[in-house]
Amino acid sequence: MSFWVSGQQLAVWRKQARQVAIAQEISPDEVDWLLQIWTDVDKLSLRLGSFESRSQIPIPQSWSVLNERWQTRLTENCPIQYLAGLSPWRDFVLKVSPAVLIPRPETELIIDWLSQEKAINPQLSQGNWVDLGTGSGAIALGLALCFPEARIFAVDTSLDALAIAQENAQSYGLGDRIEFLHGSWWTPLAHCQGQIQGMISNPPYIPSSMIAGLQPEVTQHEPHLALDGGEDGLVAIRHLVETAPDYLVAGGLWLVEIMAGQAPWVAELLENQGQYQGIQLLKDLAGIERFVVAYRI
Repeated sequence: MSFWVSGQQLAVWRKQARQVAIAQEISPDEVDWLLQIWTDVDKLSLRLGSFESRSQIPIPQSWSVLNERWQTRLTENCPIQYLAGLSPWRDFVLKVSPAVLIPRPETELIIDWLSQEKAINPQLSQGNWVDLGTGSGAIALGLALCFPEARIFAVDTSLDALAIAQENAQSYGLGDRIEFLHGSWWTPLAHCQGQIQGMISNPPYIPSSMIAGLQPEVTQHEPHLALDGGEDGLVAIRHLVETAPDYLVAGGLWLVEIMAGQAPWVAELLENQGQYQGIQLLKDLAGIERFVVAYRI
């Protein structure tokens, strides 16, 4: 069955939806982003209003269903990415659901940094790379493009998350480049001890006591399994610090995304572990120390 809406109807709805969004302190850009996902109207047409003269604009479902989804955004604080089922990240538009965290723009900087680092350290382009806690598969896909000669492993303890990550990889023709494994952290990689060139992870790092105080879009809808880092937020990170040396090759890279303010603690954990060198703190575009890098001695 085909569904259509007139340009005039769409224009009226867009104007009203943007006004309500502003009143509820939601970015009106979310309205336009949804329309670009749901229709063939592009950003320029929305800005110029040229779509208003069209008699028929195709939509994926009935207009009432789509409007109900927008009402869910307003009344239940549901993230717009979950409503659309998609989230842009780097050069990808990834499938997402409440089974996975919505990939954040700051995480894109991991791949940017690795792209620069491999020019300095060509050996990083070879061997085995692993994305621990892959979620939507965003980092794993980024690794596959950054290191086309490497073997990529993507691990997650959630089967639902792995299914989404695999679907995203297949959508971009990377399904054969990435091996998806179910399990907790290194558990499914026992056969790779001493063979990993690089480990990347965006683990749960928010202290348990802070979860309830996050934005309702996060607290009420995103998976707590991927958010809750235990009492001090460092439970998973501490585990990765202690266990990674068993899996990394000499000179292998350890890179983890962290919460603002955690950098000194994570650097101290790495230093005290005794098997890392070249510890670096990397900032995001807001100047926050967002990533910690180290190399296996």
